[in-house]
Amino acid sequence: MAKTKDAKETPLMKQYNAIKAKYPGALLLFRVGDFYETFGEDAIRASKVLDIVLTKRANGSASHIELAGFPHHSLDTYLPKLVRAGNRVAICDQLEDPKSVKGIVKRGVTELVTPGLSFNDNVLEKRSNNYLASIHWSGDKIGVAFLDVSTGEFMAARGKEDYISKLFQGFNPSEVIYSKSDRGQAEQLFHDEYNLFSIDEWVYSFDYGYDKLTDHFKTSSLKGFGIEEMGEAIIAAGAILHYLEETEHRETDHISAISRIDEEKYVWLDKFTIRNLELIYPQNDGGVPLIQVLDKTETPMGSRMLKKWMVLPLKDVNAIAERHKIVAAFHENEDMLDEIRGYLKQIGDLERLISKVAVGRINPREMNQLKKALKITQPIHHTLINHPIPEIKKMGDQINLCEFLLEKIEKELKEDVPLLSNQGNLINDGIDEELDELRQIAYSGKDYLLKAQKREIERTGITSLKIAYNKVFGYYLEVSNAHKDKVPPEWIRKQTLVNAERYITEELKVYEEKILNAEDKLFVIEQRLFQALVTAAADYVTQIQQNARVIGAIDCLSSFGLIARNNNYIKPEVNDTTEIDIKEGRHPVIEQQLPVGESYVPNDVFLDNNNQQIMIITGPNMAGKSALLRQTALIVLMAQMGSFVPAVSAEIGIVDKVFTRVGASDNLSRGESTFMVEMIETASILNNLSDRSLILMDEIGRGTSTYDGVSIAWSIVEYLHNHQDFKAKTLFATHYHELNQLSEDFVRIKNFNVSVKEVGDKIIFMRKLKEGGSEHSFGIHVAQLAGMPNKVVIRANEIMHFLEKDKHKNDTGEKLQEVPKANYQMNLFEADPRFKEVMSMMEILDINTISPVEALLKLNEIKGILNKKSK
Repeated sequence: MAKTKDAKETPLMKQYNAIKAKYPGALLLFRVGDFYETFGEDAIRASKVLDIVLTKRANGSASHIELAGFPHHSLDTYLPKLVRAGNRVAICDQLEDPKSVKGIVKRGVTELVTPGLSFNDNVLEKRSNNYLASIHWSGDKIGVAFLDVSTGEFMAARGKEDYISKLFQGFNPSEVIYSKSDRGQAEQLFHDEYNLFSIDEWVYSFDYGYDKLTDHFKTSSLKGFGIEEMGEAIIAAGAILHYLEETEHRETDHISAISRIDEEKYVWLDKFTIRNLELIYPQNDGGVPLIQVLDKTETPMGSRMLKKWMVLPLKDVNAIAERHKIVAAFHENEDMLDEIRGYLKQIGDLERLISKVAVGRINPREMNQLKKALKITQPIHHTLINHPIPEIKKMGDQINLCEFLLEKIEKELKEDVPLLSNQGNLINDGIDEELDELRQIAYSGKDYLLKAQKREIERTGITSLKIAYNKVFGYYLEVSNAHKDKVPPEWIRKQTLVNAERYITEELKVYEEKILNAEDKLFVIEQRLFQALVTAAADYVTQIQQNARVIGAIDCLSSFGLIARNNNYIKPEVNDTTEIDIKEGRHPVIEQQLPVGESYVPNDVFLDNNNQQIMIITGPNMAGKSALLRQTALIVLMAQMGSFVPAVSAEIGIVDKVFTRVGASDNLSRGESTFMVEMIETASILNNLSDRSLILMDEIGRGTSTYDGVSIAWSIVEYLHNHQDFKAKTLFATHYHELNQLSEDFVRIKNFNVSVKEVGDKIIFMRKLKEGGSEHSFGIHVAQLAGMPNKVVIRANEIMHFLEKDKHKNDTGEKLQEVPKANYQMNLFEADPRFKEVMSMMEILDINTISPVEALLKLNEIKGILNKKSK
């Protein structure tokens, strides 16, 4: 049966099916002439994603197969769409010139582009890394590796699930690979968050991974990278190198090192905190994350680095102080700030350009951009090394000027070059003798012939000599019969005319061959010379990657300096104490969103391990409790990532973990209730405490009944205060005023409230933090502000006053049955026409706008209507 089918297949489809079988999970783009074609299921998928026409063609038998294609020069337009839709795309090219082949052209996959592996500028986000992640489970330990093949950045880590989840939240990989044996764990951990791809189990073994890494880095061990003892991470990283080979990414010299993500070096931010504080992504559409306020970088390297700094704030006081010193220099010296940022604007993506050099994918225009970047690096280097501050001078010293490469590109590559290296006109004159000669021949043919004619006239004395061309025997010399006797013996007679003789010479034959093949040869030589230039540049990959890192850091720090100037931030003091003392702190995001003329109300926050470990903050909803909690965490994190902060002063004792349970983050799609999510996040906090933790808890327990909620919140605060090992600094916002009693029994708990001002029956939010607990929540006022019907608001007010008055009698809830009943007995009187008259009068009455005098008059009018009954 199979043989019959094979016999009916066309040679082209036979070749297609053989190649497709090697890449079963990928969408195959099959080059046929000037088109990339897709067939069958691939064609159906491609037509939907790309919105291109789906047709059918004969498959060499009675059957037909779906077909969808696009011109080969449109690859850069269509490839990004396919990859962003989560497809793995195998690009199958023609490996020989169809003109020189009889029968079927040889074809093969030249690249397999996956969501996590691409050099295509249209696939990549300029200001974001494009990470491929690999993950390996070994009991409760997980190894993970992250690679951005477009920059060469390669990192590995090991830890428990909560730590690994945090890394994934921060690095947000485009694709995750794992062993087929770990499918269940991968799907449970990631659900549908990432593009997942499983590979063979044998790849995920220690010996294979270790050998793969040492072979790649040409080292005898991995000690120099600090990962020698991280077995699970080594396995994950080795699998990435294997995956690169499988996807035809064999040029990997730019992946020159692997670094360890050291859990001890950076602040612990769990995945809930990264999300709740909206560091990189907003939680809601239209929201503004912190990165949007802080990222004023000029280069893609700087922007990508800033995202890493944001999710990996430092814990080392000296490293933080070094960043602050450099930011202060930019903050204080506006001229230097403007000068450096002016240079940075012109550099472009140096990191990805040099990666393209390493893998041989750089085009001539990008090579000129590399030249420009190297040129701009020089004044940056000189400005930095001549600065009096040692930390800035040190950064300047780390920049390699790569002068030889810069001179070579400037000397050899033309300024105005085409996009592709096979289009010619790339290389300057004077670089290659043969190239110059061919150019002269190809573009100055007439001049050459005139010179040759003049030279021969002078040599032979034949004044009537002419050089001409015909298709029969090409270029020739024509001599009139009068001068026949002067013809040199080496000339070969080709044709006799009535009045003249025609001759050819060895020189003319050589020239003829040259001129006819000059253009083809030109392109070949220029491509060879350009390739030699790329090879020369490849020797500088490590130095230029180092330059890119230094320039990225300078970009981040100058961005911090600019923001500090524009937004009135101050230099925080970060030290080894256990105190957080923020004077007049502001929320860095909210203050930027305020209407013109409105200023943010600042607040002080003081926390330490001895006197004020826990601040219980009460106050009405909408008064600013959540904003206060968030701004405290953001100020601490900004300080520890090296930025100045929005405050009048800030002393920050190093924080090693930040936990938040802020705002609703329900995960109902996974079948978890609001309360369940809240308890999972709270449990994560309580199980991972440290002595330098900062904890923010907002409205804990509101997802359940009042008594459960109060009990849980009370118990959590007690636990945090009485923990035998750690005194975690805590901001605890709540609407349970009962918690104010805790300060009477526990020495390190202090009560605060976000103040409001009552004006008659209305409230004004002051948004100012004051000592002491608040009396009640003003929730009913908030309901009124939200447009709740007046009947509901009035009834709620009635119940609230009753409960507050009765609270001291009984706290068990028994008195709830004595709440005054709402008067719903009106229906007994609905037959009374006077009632209907009063009701219609009440419906058109707006009690929010009526004056007291008008209200009395209305009341008198109603009384008159009702009195009609007794008369």
